Amino acid sequence: MADSSSKEEELAQMVKKIGTYLTLKMSSLLRVSAHDWSAHSIGAIVGLAVTVVFMWKLLRTPSGQHRGRHHLQGSMSGTAGVGPSNESILTSRLTSSLDNPETQDAISDFFQPAKLTLGHIVRQRLSEGRKVTCRLLGVVLEENDPEELQIHATIRKSVLEVLVEVAKICDLYLMERIVDDESGERVLKALEDAGAFGSGGLIKDKVLFCSTENGRTSFVRQLEPDWHIDSNLDIISQLARFIRYELFISPSGAAHIAPNVFTSVSLEQFFGSPRRN
Repeated sequence: MADSSSKEEELAQMVKKIGTYLTLKMSSLLRVSAHDWSAHSIGAIVGLAVTVVFMWKLLRTPSGQHRGRHHLQGSMSGTAGVGPSNESILTSRLTSSLDNPETQDAISDFFQPAKLTLGHIVRQRLSEGRKVTCRLLGVVLEENDPEELQIHATIRKSVLEVLVEVAKICDLYLMERIVDDESGERVLKALEDAGAFGSGGLIKDKVLFCSTENGRTSFVRQLEPDWHIDSNLDIISQLARFIRYELFISPSGAAHIAPNVFTSVSLEQFFGSPRRN
């Protein structure tokens, strides 16, 4: 009798664990846009919900209320005998299965946190923003000074995947100050060679160049983005009053600038986890 009570307690704990998982899973789904929900995810949630309700009712039902009995036909003797109810059989099978190490491993694996895709993280981080402007130097390019672009332009490979995901969900504009037309052509070729202008990626006409920092600031003000990404602290500070959100890229970090300004050592690190720091 004590063993049966222990099994029911273990089953109750499993139901509680499933209920906790459902709460966390639904909370996660509500933070993701509806068109990102897969049929598999929704089906799994519904299936788990039905299972929890059924098992909870099963545990709550007193044994004295199970009036219905099913007669089992004996395959060898042909005689009929009265066996336990179907609910009792189900309870026995569920509780006994908890002793199986493989079952315990399966349950542990099932409750591991779901991994969000980079696309989900980008959408979540950008707070459903629809237009983004981004500086090239120090963010997308390895170079940090316009004079360096007269010699070479090197795309940061680690940031390219992030840019493509941003471009899929946002109207993305890249911009930079250059000292001559050849520097702009060099940047465009580097982006093209890296595959940035492929299907679903960046648009070449949305890579903008100007001759002064004020010109870049003017670009941002005219485009009115939801987010602006820059490695120049002066420009970040100037635009903080006009742009909804900004991301300041600073390898050394920075002190608090404004409530709507986030800081990260790199663009790819900012999109490296589902939650903002």
